[in-house]
Amino acid sequence: MTRLLRSDGRVRLLRIVRQPFAVPLLARGWQRAVPVLLAIGTIAVLGGLTVIWAARLTVPYPVYVSELGANGAPTAEPFAVALLSIAAGGFSIALASGHIRSAAPVLGRWAPALTLGFAGLCFVVASQITCTAACPVPLIDPRSTVQDLVHTLTAVLGFAAACYAMLQVAFAAALPRIARFSLLCCVLVASITIVGGLFALVHVAVEVGAWLELAGTTVAIAWLAVYGVSLARVRVLVGDTR
Repeated sequence: MTRLLRSDGRVRLLRIVRQPFAVPLLARGWQRAVPVLLAIGTIAVLGGLTVIWAARLTVPYPVYVSELGANGAPTAEPFAVALLSIAAGGFSIALASGHIRSAAPVLGRWAPALTLGFAGLCFVVASQITCTAACPVPLIDPRSTVQDLVHTLTAVLGFAAACYAMLQVAFAAALPRIARFSLLCCVLVASITIVGGLFALVHVAVEVGAWLELAGTTVAIAWLAVYGVSLARVRVLVGDTR
């Protein structure tokens, strides 16, 4: 009997993780909060993106996005504020999207909301633990430090999680209109950031690589804003387990 109760408890917990708004109590509480969360989240992520672009345009030479927040950089404080704003917006949209789930079996093991929440957490850490001057590549550049490693790792994990969330949403039955857009953004962000990262590793076409990384960042944040807006049209159904 004890084992059955434990097993049943685990199943219920897993069900909540996969589909938080399938629980009536959670659904009723969040129905009223969803529009507010989506509005705050969309404004926050777009505001963060605007700050990043404004900071980048003040630098007359090619820099990668993370270099804007490097120790001693004149744009360090605005960059930290931008990342925190994007993270806060991501958390807000994640909280409002607990009813969305991917229809693909592999991608539907947990809700996209959890993936976005993890991405937001990574960006919070990256905003507080920035890279050192010139952002040396960890483990490759002898000037790199543990600080550079932590920042780079959390930033990469954050982008990877964002791409995975896009992929999950691309197969979400509740959002057919944004599905193709999400898949396209996933491919674009992955491709652009990988190419830009490779340029940074081999120190080739640095200016091109820097703009590619900024472009990938822009696409990712723009997707999050569009996702937030599209969610405003999806009703939160109590007990919906699809």
